[in-house]
Amino acid sequence: MLSTLLNPVYEMPVFPIGTMTVNLSGSFIIGLLAGFSEYGILTNPGTRLFLFVGLLGGFTTFSSFSLETLNMFRQHQWKGALVYLGISNIGGLILSFAGFQLASLLIRK
Repeated sequence: MLSTLLNPVYEMPVFPIGTMTVNLSGSFIIGLLAGFSEYGILTNPGTRLFLFVGLLGGFTTFSSFSLETLNMFRQHQWKGALVYLGISNIGGLILSFAGFQLASLLIRK
């Protein structure tokens, strides 16, 4: 839903900015929650499962990301597809790490 709302805002129908935004923000949030879990804030396994798999699994859109990337390659938009792959994967890892580090900083205060 959020990705559908963001795509018209940026007026980039060729580049899936909405899906990328949702996936990157989900990466940050899961990193933050993983940090809270690591430092003893989210200790209930059921709560972690609900948040990590249920809520964030439903929020992020890996299948949409895969299809959008495939379609970009099929339309010979090589540069856009590679940029999308790079930003989504590397950016997702960086933002997961940033979320985890933020949790660490918040807990230690």
